[in-house]
Formats: sequence, structure tokens, C-alpha cells
Amino acid sequence: MYEEDIELAKKARLNAYSPYSNFQVGAALRTKKGNVYLGCNIENHGIQGICAERTAFAKAISKGEREFEQITIVGAKKGEEPTDRCMPCGYCRQFIREFVDDDFKIYVVNKENKIEEYSISELLPHSFK
Repeated sequence: MYEEDIELAKKARLNAYSPYSNFQVGAALRTKKGNVYLGCNIENHGIQGICAERTAFAKAISKGEREFEQITIVGAKKGEEPTDRCMPCGYCRQFIREFVDDDFKIYVVNKENKIEEYSISELLPHSFK
């Protein structure tokens, strides 16, 4: 499942709109039912764009999904292969926390092209929920 979700996140990453940072992020959000929702980052010239993680969650939630298993995130500069750990930003961590259990898993790919696993409670201890 990890490899499939990594490939899906890589595919979603190619749809990113990132003319300011040239950094493309893709996410594959898997529900407890096994459905997968993809997201990419979307920048704008204003104050706030939307991250890939929140895009994936917005798609899933708008389809009525409420039970989530894991999210896989990849990111890199445009034209480069995603081989650097791309962690969710603080805003995304709190956003994700609203919809998941303590054991919700977040997978990222590190520089050695290995999968790193985190729970939401590791990335956002003492969270507001």
C-alpha cells in the first residue's frame, strides 16, 4: 500500500500550481474504507494558498468521508524527483487533527528514498481537539 500511495502522491504533485516557490507537493489520503483522495499544493499571490494535505482532505470531506487511515506526502522543486522529506506545515497539522484519531499515520519519503512514519500525535503533541 505504501508504494501505491507514494506513486499516487507523485502523480498528484505534477498538478501543483506553484509559480512562486516552484515547490510541488502531492498527497494521497487513504480512508478507512480504502478510498484514496489526491491533493496538490495551490499557491496564489495573496496571503494564503492551500497545501496538498488540506486539498486532499477537502476533497474527501466534501464527498462525505469522515474516517481516515493515513496520508502519504511527497514534495520537491519542480523538475526534480521527490526525495526530500516533506512534512505537513503547522496549519495542516492542526487541520488534519480536527478529523483524525491519535493513531492516524503520516508517511513521508526521506533523502534516502525511504518511508518515514509518524502519527499525528507525534507531529502535534498536546493538540487542541
